[in-house]
Amino acid sequence: MSAAVQITRTEHDAGALRGLAAKSRDAAQSRRLLAIAMVLEGASRLDAARQAGMDRQTLRDWVHRYNEHGPDGLVSQHSPGPSTKLSAEQMNRLRELVIAGPDPAIHQVVRWRCIDLREEVRVQFSVTVAERTIGKWLRALGLTRLQPRPYHPKRDLAAQEAFKKTSLTC
Repeated sequence: MSAAVQITRTEHDAGALRGLAAKSRDAAQSRRLLAIAMVLEGASRLDAARQAGMDRQTLRDWVHRYNEHGPDGLVSQHSPGPSTKLSAEQMNRLRELVIAGPDPAIHQVVRWRCIDLREEVRVQFSVTVAERTIGKWLRALGLTRLQPRPYHPKRDLAAQEAFKKTSLTC
């Protein structure tokens, strides 16, 4: 059987660790600090681990982190998440594309929908994303998915005005 891991940091005693645990906003860090405080008070590692809701091996790993980095080393580390699919330059080009609107001859649409923009992003940037992601990107760019109603290219403005003048208004 291997030797128990020793807590080598001596700047905090068990009471100080309990005080840090009480002030911590991270519940997991508080549990870890309390487990280490129990070990410093003389509790067995198995009992301290069970009281903190972890395995003895897990407590050993946290003791190593505590010895290396102190109480701040017991904070849960979160991954940064996935990297962005488009660069800042590509996002600017997407913004310009949306503001300019589609060319009906090229894009075969009269207004951008998220599904149309998704296809355009795939063609121009070789990036495939979900339709919902396009909506998120539009919000991030300060744009909205709502578009004005499209109009027919052969509309007759004079006839529309004449209709407005002759129709009954309530």
